[in-house]
Amino acid sequence: MRRVEFMSNQPSPVDPEGELERSLLNAEQALSELKARYSQVKQGQSQQEELQHRVSQIQQEVKQIQRQLNSLEIELESRLFSWVRLSDPFWQAVRFGGIGLIGGWFLHWLIRR
Repeated sequence: MRRVEFMSNQPSPVDPEGELERSLLNAEQALSELKARYSQVKQGQSQQEELQHRVSQIQQEVKQIQRQLNSLEIELESRLFSWVRLSDPFWQAVRFGGIGLIGGWFLHWLIRR
């Protein structure tokens, strides 16, 4: 009986095979976590490149729209001062100025008489 007690008091022998399996499992788990993180990083990089490409496209579109707006603004401003817009006041000035001129000649003729 003493011998049984002696063996039970001894620390259990180290199982090198079990420890190796645990180490391998830990290494495999760490490797799978590293692979998952690597794929996340790769996916994030590709998404970042795609977004940067889209931003540059949008910036080019904005520049093009600004150029179109500027040309449209210039075109609209030039239409504001076109001959069609000024034709009515011009002809009114000619008509009333002509009537005034004719009236002035008539009055001059009456006075000289």
